[in-house]
Amino acid sequence: MDFNLTEDQLAFREAARAFAEKTMAPHAAKWDDEHIFPVDVLKEAGEMGFMGIYTPEALGGMGLSRLDTSVIVEELAAACPSTAAFITIHNMATWMVASFAADDLRQEIVPKLASGQWLASYCLTEPGAGSDAASLRTKAVRDGDSYVINGSKVFISGAGDTDILVLMARTGAPDSGSRGISTFVIPADAEGISYGKNEEKMGWHSQPTRMINLENVRIPATNRVGEEGDGFAIAMKGLDGGRLNIATCSLGGAQAALLRARNYMHERQQFGKPLAAFQALQFKLADMATNLVAARQMVRLGAFKLDRGDTEATLHCAMAKRFATDVCFDVVNDALQLHGGYGYIREYPLERYLRDLRVHQILEGTNEIMRLIVARRLLDDGVAEAIQ
Repeated sequence: MDFNLTEDQLAFREAARAFAEKTMAPHAAKWDDEHIFPVDVLKEAGEMGFMGIYTPEALGGMGLSRLDTSVIVEELAAACPSTAAFITIHNMATWMVASFAADDLRQEIVPKLASGQWLASYCLTEPGAGSDAASLRTKAVRDGDSYVINGSKVFISGAGDTDILVLMARTGAPDSGSRGISTFVIPADAEGISYGKNEEKMGWHSQPTRMINLENVRIPATNRVGEEGDGFAIAMKGLDGGRLNIATCSLGGAQAALLRARNYMHERQQFGKPLAAFQALQFKLADMATNLVAARQMVRLGAFKLDRGDTEATLHCAMAKRFATDVCFDVVNDALQLHGGYGYIREYPLERYLRDLRVHQILEGTNEIMRLIVARRLLDDGVAEAIQ
């Protein structure tokens, strides 16, 4: 087992760090304060390849592994977790189309998504179907060579400002559960689509979040991704990587907070000596770093398992998401506490990191759902032994 990054991964990290420090970090506070969705920067990220990181090269992506992706995303998130998180959601939606759509649809859409020319939203959650996503009620009815879609989606990142919706809708009977769901690619400006207000959120201010209403939206049947009834499985396959992505965004925010806390401990003087001289604070910093490294290793292990197609990849991704998002939130919270009152004011980025990372414990499946996924799998014979 080699835990060292390869030369290529180190190069990807440096390129992502340079882009983040130059193009994202100087503007992140303004994006947060003024609720700016930085579309121009996302297009620049596309020019770097960051909007199609694990999309195949033949379709305009970089064709990298999930482990490579984690190395890149952590650096982007260190500058702005909110913007980096949208980049990962776009990557997930792009990969789903690239992996499961018919060739004509892939060739038409994916290169534009991978380049950042078009942006995508992932549309699964509904007002009555959050953690229980298999109970979604948005309906797609076949009508000749078309589907007619009616329903609504909620908490959709980028909605109203993206070009493509990768949307899950029910094509089976109302009681068909996960087996009756299909996935579709829908132009975001299709007739019959309307958008709600941009939600006022605790964090993630650099990306809009809106409800989507669909009223008799007609799309070609060729815009279906995969076969009828495959949609829920496709959505969950996307979420395996999506959970690692969000966990990685937490790593980036926590790493940035750890470095700021270390530097502040050297700079800040109290009772005639720097904070770094107080053993209690040294212990706090040590615990923060230890927990962060543990979280990073779990995320990278999950990425490794996903890259290899391991039979327990979903389990590893769920464990990594739960652990990393919880631990990294605590790291940022501790860094804020070390800064005292300064950590609570907006002149310092720690309160922004705290607000941005809090939602990572909820989305892409709440951490309670992650525990259910893990527990149910562990109760099967041989699984606990298989992950040893």
